[in-house]
Amino acid sequence: MFDCELVGKIGSMALIRRDDYDIDYNVFSRLGAELEPGFIWISSGAVEIGRIDYMRRNGGKEILDSAQGEVNACYAAQGQSILMENYRKFVNPSYSVRQVLVEHQHFNEPEKSKFIKKLLLDCVKQNAIPIVNYNDSVSNEETRKMELFSLRKQQEKVVECIDNDETASEIASLVKAKYLLILTSSIGLLEDPQDETSLVKEVIGKNVYELIDNINELKRCCSGASRQGANGMRAKLEYISEPIKNGTTVIIGHAKYKIKDLLLGNVERTIFRVG
Repeated sequence: MFDCELVGKIGSMALIRRDDYDIDYNVFSRLGAELEPGFIWISSGAVEIGRIDYMRRNGGKEILDSAQGEVNACYAAQGQSILMENYRKFVNPSYSVRQVLVEHQHFNEPEKSKFIKKLLLDCVKQNAIPIVNYNDSVSNEETRKMELFSLRKQQEKVVECIDNDETASEIASLVKAKYLLILTSSIGLLEDPQDETSLVKEVIGKNVYELIDNINELKRCCSGASRQGANGMRAKLEYISEPIKNGTTVIIGHAKYKIKDLLLGNVERTIFRVG
């Protein structure tokens, strides 16, 4: 029924030690010990890690003489190699590690989508772990907006993939993953982003339709611009409906926990499933 065991995604800030504003190598080490063929891993972090590295090499100064989009492209280009270096360093050396950089057209054009699907599923069969990220370093915002505007005039559904949560959900749908695991700096979906005791531990429906209805009802918990962190979690809820339609079980949990423990429910998390 499923072509892939797990599609996982980790957010930028889950890879950073906030107090020190440095890379959290413990997270890379923990992930590397668990990643294996059959997993497709979407990793944010190139822009933040590139910024950290640039500042470290330039007396703590940032790039200030360019537009923000151009600055982020520079940081992403610098951070991608460091991101991949750390995955390669900690993943079991008997497994191949492959970098896959995607853009919106890879999911909006059928032939490109078919190619990406085969590339990712070939990794599953070839003892390789793909590390996927949006190709920020060559993504021009104005060009992208024009391309997306044109696509919206031609087709009903348009994938943007600027947010790696959306990229992860699209890939989980594309390869029919058994699990979609989203790692964050939160223990899961919180009704109150400032209160971990408000964790929503599970969202269940007797069928896919009821589950999606329950997810839509939960979106109200993520409304209100005054509540810090609400918008990010709402976006996750927006995106996970598509893989759920394929029977994928979705889990949102903290990056400090092991993948196995999150899947088995040995730690706190939010799980979305039919049951």
